[in-house]
Amino acid sequence: MKSYWLKLNKETKYIIFSALILIIYLSPLYILGDNAHIRIHDNLDSNITWYKVLARSGEIFGNVNATIPQIINGLPRNAFDSQFSGIVWLYALFPTMTAYAISQTITRVFAFIGMYLLLKTYFIKEEKLSFIRIGVSLAFALTPFWPSGMLSTLGMPLALWAFLNIRAKNSTWKDWLTLTLLPLYSSFVLGFFFFLTAVGFLWLRDLIVKRKWHLRFLLSIAYMTALYLLVEYRLVYSLLIPQPPTNRNEFVESTNGFWDTIRLVFKNFFMGHTHVMTLHTYFILPVLFLVLFLIIKERSWKEEKYFVYLMVLNFLLSVWYAFWFYKGWQPIKEKISLLDTFNFSRFHFLHPIVIYLSFALACRFLWHRRKAWKKIAIIFLSLQLILLFCYNEEIRYRVIGYPSVKQFYSTHLFEKIDHYIGKPKSSYRVASIGLHPSIAQYNGFYTIDTYNNFYPLTYKHQFRKIIAKELDKNHTLRDYFDDWGGRCYIFAAELGKNYMFEKDSSKKIYHLQLNMHAFKKLGGQYIFSAVPIVNAKQDGLKFMRSFTDSQSVWKIYLYKAK
Repeated sequence: MKSYWLKLNKETKYIIFSALILIIYLSPLYILGDNAHIRIHDNLDSNITWYKVLARSGEIFGNVNATIPQIINGLPRNAFDSQFSGIVWLYALFPTMTAYAISQTITRVFAFIGMYLLLKTYFIKEEKLSFIRIGVSLAFALTPFWPSGMLSTLGMPLALWAFLNIRAKNSTWKDWLTLTLLPLYSSFVLGFFFFLTAVGFLWLRDLIVKRKWHLRFLLSIAYMTALYLLVEYRLVYSLLIPQPPTNRNEFVESTNGFWDTIRLVFKNFFMGHTHVMTLHTYFILPVLFLVLFLIIKERSWKEEKYFVYLMVLNFLLSVWYAFWFYKGWQPIKEKISLLDTFNFSRFHFLHPIVIYLSFALACRFLWHRRKAWKKIAIIFLSLQLILLFCYNEEIRYRVIGYPSVKQFYSTHLFEKIDHYIGKPKSSYRVASIGLHPSIAQYNGFYTIDTYNNFYPLTYKHQFRKIIAKELDKNHTLRDYFDDWGGRCYIFAAELGKNYMFEKDSSKKIYHLQLNMHAFKKLGGQYIFSAVPIVNAKQDGLKFMRSFTDSQSVWKIYLYKAK
């Protein structure tokens, strides 16, 4: 074994080492299972529950007019992913954390492969730069991407590698296979619409500057776009066929003043965004600025033009993102409904590939300078890898005190509640206060509240009647619900935008004012509250009993509408 290892070249050794790092990084998901700690925001509080609800509903193949009765008395089937999305089938075929672990593995492995192939073929070709090539590829694969995004952002290097091969007229079946399979494990609206638009601009640039039509390149872009439209035909149907208004028709995103917008530009540029978290602030940005300074000093713009282009693009993406929320847009959005219903700010989802390509080119630049600069490249790349590794979900969320998956969903506790109520879950409706409705949904309860970005506007207005007085007490909650409404929750002014009151909380609600007539009109009978409601009787609620156990982080106070 030792002699075999000694025969291997550096690049192969680095690849094996990277594979071991990925195995260790992913191992808590496989070892701990339901006891693992993972992201809650836009994950446990929504997407993971959606996949399980969809699988149980029997409507994976439901037609475009089908509904999911478990949520808000009939959530449109089109609010969920298409049956052609691989992640839907992972959660349909496997237990929750097995599906989650497999999804994380697929995404990170192909993120590494894609970035490695892209760098080796086009950007970092020199044999002696294998440490940079593989180190940046590993760093890219370890970025804390949004889990339900799948390969929507981390798959972009693999797609770009295939497109550049086709553009260079040396493509093989592997490139076309890549473009065929990626739409099955990524999202058009959460990444690849913006990526394909950027690739389209590259084709247009070739046409204008080089006077070349590159028909095969254009065909490849059209081919992948067509596949996405087929895979996400439910979205296409919703956009092309007139539909009743949804909550998206009341989105009011563009509310920032000019200086708030400027601040958001730099916040996004320096800190990034939660859905495309690159963790570039501490070690990548200093290297990028150092290299930019050296390029300016040496006047080597032409030699390092790709690095300069990427730096400019990186900043422009932050400008576009921030100005999408500038209030000057709002009059235009009110006239063109597509600008409200489709989030064009997500061009910033290109940030991960842009930032890590820039980082690779910056390290290459330093490597070719004197020995001290080479050491800086090695040190900062190594520090970035350590930072990303320490940002592992199990480390991060355990340290900040998040509950495990098992504790969050607390299936054992909700079985007790189900047994106590003693009726078929489909025969009554519930709502939650002080905890996410996804918990009740995951446990099979039928809810009148939900977290979804696509549901009938009429339902939003009906639901608002329940919480109208609470919204009047808290302008932040009122604007949050009226101008967005994705979280169709039973908001309580005394709790604010907090949906995580664990059993050790001393919080109580003293002045809850709900419209119980509107609550019952939507079928509501029970409320699961994470905190005691002191004035429950005056508000038309009867306290039944509380539920807790050692396996759960919740203490659920069960109330019944009188």
